[in-house]
Amino acid sequence: MELKLIHKGKVRDLYAAGEKYLLIVSSDRISAFDFILPTPVPGKGALLNEISSFWFGRTGHIIKNHLVSSELGVIRGMVTAPAGFDWDSMRGRAVLVHRARRIDFECVVRGYLTGSGWKDYLKTGAVCGLKLPAGLKEAQKLPEPIFTPTTKADQGHDENVTFEAMAAALPAGLAETIKEHSLALYRFGAEHARKCGILLADTKFEFGLLDGELILIDEALTPDSSRFWDAAKYKVGTSPESFDKQYVRNWLEGLGWDKKSAPPALPDEVVQGTLKKYEEALQKLTQAG
Repeated sequence: MELKLIHKGKVRDLYAAGEKYLLIVSSDRISAFDFILPTPVPGKGALLNEISSFWFGRTGHIIKNHLVSSELGVIRGMVTAPAGFDWDSMRGRAVLVHRARRIDFECVVRGYLTGSGWKDYLKTGAVCGLKLPAGLKEAQKLPEPIFTPTTKADQGHDENVTFEAMAAALPAGLAETIKEHSLALYRFGAEHARKCGILLADTKFEFGLLDGELILIDEALTPDSSRFWDAAKYKVGTSPESFDKQYVRNWLEGLGWDKKSAPPALPDEVVQGTLKKYEEALQKLTQAG
């Protein structure tokens, strides 16, 4: 199976490895507000890869996933690279996965009222059309985790959709199954994170079909796809300290950038600060693993 580059995403590069497999490479690119920022965060890709592999190894009792191997030696024994392919640069950041048919919805689960959900609640008293109790505060824990899907956009902005719209777009029963698995994955991740001193505020999952079976794909419970809060410093009504890319979002917001023009370069202190946040997430989440 010879590798062939087929897609460059915001963060990950995808290589076809025959008809049945993909090689996914987590780059050091970082995105925010639907833009790929011009400054990479060296080492970030390997950290994302390690965190995802950690979760894939621990959630198989909930749902199968696409991971075949994260060991470079095993991968090199299964695929053939074109001449000049830089295997050394793949170390720690490449995984071989089953090639599934992606379901084109991002499956967001929110356990706390924050981010765009908080803004939505202030305007409407609801989040993505789901009515919530009156009087909730920023960063407050929700009575129960909620499932708020979005469209899946490779470029540009994902759009919020109702569960009913998602269900109408998919085969009968599939949306309900995805919702159940998303909530189960969130609850499992939140409970593990809590034991590690982290609150899982929200996260998003992607799913695919492999030989007709629903599986978890892409990444799982990383600082790119989740909000991880420091439980010891958590306080309702504030913007909690986090171990994720909210650090970068906050810096960009502080600049007054219009989120339409080309994004600014990140200064070295923001790059290093971001890397430290991701390293802390890995260390804390795997300490009880």
